[in-house]
Amino acid sequence: QVQLVESGGGLVQPGGSLRLSCAASGSPFIFLSMGWYRQTPGQQRELVASITEDDDTNYADSVKGRFTISRDNAKNVTVYLQMNSLKPEDTAVYYCYLATFGRTHWGQGTQVTASS
Repeated sequence: QVQLVESGGGLVQPGGSLRLSCAASGSPFIFLSMGWYRQTPGQQRELVASITEDDDTNYADSVKGRFTISRDNAKNVTVYLQMNSLKPEDTAVYYCYLATFGRTHWGQGTQVTASS
């Protein structure tokens, strides 16, 4: 069983920054990609950013130039999402995911709110 533990959400003023972390642990797995989706009430979950086993990154157009995804394989696989210049429209629950062969694992979600 693979577990994903997220941290780093919170309340920030527009223009501020937050960094989300997601650490994977548990059964051995083959990493294909990892990243973040977000969801607001009544809306579908949308991809924010992802990183592959080859460190190729992908971003939603709405966050390009403001968000940066990175990963650390030193101990457990940990993925970070640095979010700068946050806007009110970035407010959502952010979910970490890990794609392995045959299955996608999800974190519990962390609330990010950009509001004055």
